Amino acid sequence: MYSLSNDLLQINIKSKGVELCNITSVENNTEFIWQANPGIWGSHAPNLFPIIGCMKENSYIYNNKTYHMPKHGFVRHNDNFVVKNQTDTNISFLLVSNNELYKHYPFLFEFEITYTLTGNTLTINHTITNSDAKTLFFSLGGHPAFNCPLSKDDNYTDYYLEFEQAENSQSYILNTNNGLLTTESIPVFKEGNKIHLRPDLFNKDALIFKDLKSRRVNLTHKTRGKVLTVNFKDFKQLGIWAKPNAPYVCIEPWLGIADNETTDQNIETKEGILSLKAGSVFNASYSIEIEQSHLV
Repeated sequence: MYSLSNDLLQINIKSKGVELCNITSVENNTEFIWQANPGIWGSHAPNLFPIIGCMKENSYIYNNKTYHMPKHGFVRHNDNFVVKNQTDTNISFLLVSNNELYKHYPFLFEFEITYTLTGNTLTINHTITNSDAKTLFFSLGGHPAFNCPLSKDDNYTDYYLEFEQAENSQSYILNTNNGLLTTESIPVFKEGNKIHLRPDLFNKDALIFKDLKSRRVNLTHKTRGKVLTVNFKDFKQLGIWAKPNAPYVCIEPWLGIADNETTDQNIETKEGILSLKAGSVFNASYSIEIEQSHLV
């Protein structure tokens, strides 16, 4: 376990997958991150690389060869991160490609993730370095789960997600049997910029948005106001998810999405895939800002 802290927040990060597992108020001990009840969903905030969601048959094709890839990639369960730098409010972890990873992902890369605590905001920055002589193909994302409700006196339905702009984006439907995207989509925004949380909202799995105008979303209580804000300016797609009837909500900044049902499995032409030229470096960050009123 690794820790960051200031006079407002205590942050803890697990060594496995360098997964954020606590954002806790120093003064009142409120915990904002879901505590990974294994009977419901046993994760807190996995880091997603080099893929988002499921690939068809958990595999893909590159240069006419088939490779296996687990859901959301291999970073989230990886034990090989090393600490690159650390202070009281900042820590950087590094994962370098190795022979074992190369069997499943035939690219040389460095994956660096940095957590920075500034006041009431935690910023998560990702740096991808292509160490190879060929183009690197990848996706990248976060999967933070937030406690909801925050108080035992509240209900899930007391909360809603509030986007910075009025939205008319459709949510794309996953096939619940295989985790692949279908061609179906449904309207979600009934009040312009709000999605009200309810226990059955995720009965058909995640809400998946490809074309939101907003680049920030608030988790808000109906009477007590904003709880936290996720800023995702560097991320094109967004997932919203929880297990049905579970007391949390995931707000997931993505660069990439699951395979669609009609994919030919070629990673180079996969929808939402990013490409990085040999020797190049890519950066993307998102942040979690805790509302001051919930810290006192």
